[in-house]
Amino acid sequence: MTSANLVNILYVEDDSDIQTVAQIALEVVGGFVLKTCSSGSQALSEVKAGFVPDLLLLDVMMPNMDGPTTLAELRQLSVTATTPVVFMTAKVQASELELYYSLGAIGVIAKPFDPMELSAQVVKLWQERK
Repeated sequence: MTSANLVNILYVEDDSDIQTVAQIALEVVGGFVLKTCSSGSQALSEVKAGFVPDLLLLDVMMPNMDGPTTLAELRQLSVTATTPVVFMTAKVQASELELYYSLGAIGVIAKPFDPMELSAQVVKLWQERK
């Protein structure tokens, strides 16, 4: 199911239950290589340690460093300066969506998501990103 050149996904989610469901959906169903992080600071550490993601998949609401802040920090690193980003959130009002797209998101996946459809959603956003 993976799309050309989309292999490595950096997934940042603070809720361990959602993390587990998404990990199964993306690795087992989608066949992606997933680096799962529980915080923005952990995501920064993983990238600095050498993980090179093709896609950033970021939860919006997280303690300490939210998704938009995490993205801003990742944009400061050369390896993730232009990496496509998808936000995952329950906050999908028009004004919120406008903010995510203004930050450069190629898409937004609403929570709760369908685990059996998550990989297909990611692939579709990846293919439509241009």
